[in-house]
Amino acid sequence: MLQPDNYPSQALREAVEAINSLPGVGKRSALRLALHLLKQPSDKIHRFASAIDKLAEGVHYCNTCMMVSDGERCSICADPKRDHNTICVVESVRDVMSIESTGQYKGVYHVLGGIISPIAGIGPSDLTIKELTARVTPDTEVILALSGDVEGETTSFYIYRQIAPSGCKVTTLARGLGFGDDLEYADALTLGRSIANRQEFKP
Repeated sequence: MLQPDNYPSQALREAVEAINSLPGVGKRSALRLALHLLKQPSDKIHRFASAIDKLAEGVHYCNTCMMVSDGERCSICADPKRDHNTICVVESVRDVMSIESTGQYKGVYHVLGGIISPIAGIGPSDLTIKELTARVTPDTEVILALSGDVEGETTSFYIYRQIAPSGCKVTTLARGLGFGDDLEYADALTLGRSIANRQEFKP
């Protein structure tokens, strides 16, 4: 195994450093992946690089729900068959993908982009809570689908305080999920039941 400062090529070094910058990828794994790419045909490497480039240039965020999108509006918000009076509030894009995989939810979403975390320096103004508040009407049901840990509960309570004056219905997932569980790690059956059996949010 090559040592970190013993690369035979500057291009290889830069590739390893780029891969190593990804979360959960150590230097050894980054080197292994870079060497694997070197064995691939050049056109395959170019397709790989092009796909990564498109993340910076071709991907946008929906101007309604803040979901990743190819245009100004995501396919979910643009779907007239979805229930636009039911908004499921989630922390991240991964949570949307997890819920969609259950096939149990027919409403729309709102992606906060994180949760309130004083330790991490994330406050309400760093999230898309104002954008959510602007979407809520008395006819809206807002499902707070955030984690059950302290930060998730704090975020849910803060959002409830912001939207409750509108007279909307506020619910939360049934506690089929363990305390502190992330939606992305829940199996589709458990998550689907938690959505179907959602309960009134009680601050």
